[in-house]
This record gives sequence, C-alpha cells and structure tokens, in this order.
Amino acid sequence: MLSVRGLTKRFGAVFALRDASFDVGAGEVLGLIGPNGAGKSTLFRCLAGLLAADTGEVHGDKGVELEPSDRASALFFLPDGIAPWRDEFVDWTLDFAADAFRAERAWRGEVGEVLRLPELSRRRMGELSKGQRKRVLLGIALCAPQRVTLMDEPFDGLDLRHARELARFFTAQARAGHTLFLSIHSMHDAAKVCDRLVLLNEGRVLAEGTLDELRARAGQPSAALEDVFLSLTEDPSLRSG
Repeated sequence: MLSVRGLTKRFGAVFALRDASFDVGAGEVLGLIGPNGAGKSTLFRCLAGLLAADTGEVHGDKGVELEPSDRASALFFLPDGIAPWRDEFVDWTLDFAADAFRAERAWRGEVGEVLRLPELSRRRMGELSKGQRKRVLLGIALCAPQRVTLMDEPFDGLDLRHARELARFFTAQARAGHTLFLSIHSMHDAAKVCDRLVLLNEGRVLAEGTLDELRARAGQPSAALEDVFLSLTEDPSLRSG
C-alpha cells in the first residue's frame, strides 16, 4: 500500500529521522513503536505531508510517488492531543465530520457504538476528559474515506474496556481491507493488536516484521516485545540493513 524510502528530517543539528525506510501493507494493522523522542510523531507528520522531510520518498499503489500535497487523498492522519471545536457539542462535531466525509449513516452508527459515543452526545468538546475526547476523535478518523489511516497513540487515555473493543474493531477493519498505521507507546498493546511492527529509535528504523520475525532476528524465540526491542536497540548487528 505504501513504500517509504530514505525519509530524513533534521531540526538544526538534531536528526529527528535518519534514512527511515519501511513498507505499509494493504489491509494490515502496522504498529510504529519506540521510546519517547524516537521520532514517531515526526514520522507521521512527514508521511501526512504536514511537515516537509529533508530527503526521502513515499510511494503508493503501483509504485506511484506521492508528493506531500497529494497525500491527503490517500492518507488520513489523526494526531495526538488535539482538541478541535471546543465550544461545540459532541453530536454536532461528529455529524459535521461524518457529513464532510460523506460517511453512511449505518457506518456512523457502528463506529459510535464501538466507541460508546452516544453517551457523550450532549457534552461540549471542551468539557470532555482526555479519554472521552480521544473516543470522539477516533470516531472522526474512522469515518474518513481514505484507505490508509495514521493514528498517533490511539489507545492513550482509553480505559481497558474501550481499548479492547477498539482493538477488535481495528482488526476487523484491517480484514475488510482498510490499512491502519498506529503509533503506540505501549509495547504490550502493540504486541496484541498489530500484524507487523516497525521499530524506531533515535530516528532510525531498527527492524520491521511480525513479532515472531523480530524475535528470530533478536535470537529470542519466546521473548516479550519489550525484550526484543531492547536487544535490537543494544546490538547493532541485529538490526535491519
């Protein structure tokens, strides 16, 4: 679905991304994992065309290069920590977004049920807790028509019930052909929901693959993802390339 090659972004003398290359497959849940400061949010902003990369290319279907100005037609990006339309009611916000995306009413209802959005309908956006606001924003993102959705920390702020239901919904959407690329701080969550993983540290892609493939690379066939990540971080000989 997407091929990312050589993506580099520098802020002054500091490299936020260093020659990042990986693939995003059609109909998969791909996880982007790494510690705080690894470059995950910068990577998403560059992919979405909101931040100009210094070098690198993004190719879509059939190898066609996607210029930053063209990516909005192929990608929808949900950043973390935003709070739009603070004075509007939740039901207005969701209807406005869904109408703009021309989402079908049945689909709006399905998304709303998964995220328990009707219970928030008469609350103002500015009154919501972090977790409640995240549920509304996820509802907006899941009504977007693009075939690839980038989500920065989609589980952050959700309680266990909502997180489990959302994970199941993500899996079902991927099986139906939608591609989800999720930046996830919690490696425990990433291991449960993602089909494949991209490991990012200090702006570099250390490895990509299924959990079993990453375990094999690290030489730890039954290790938790946290241990695999630490091994790949500490031993350069185990990394991709």
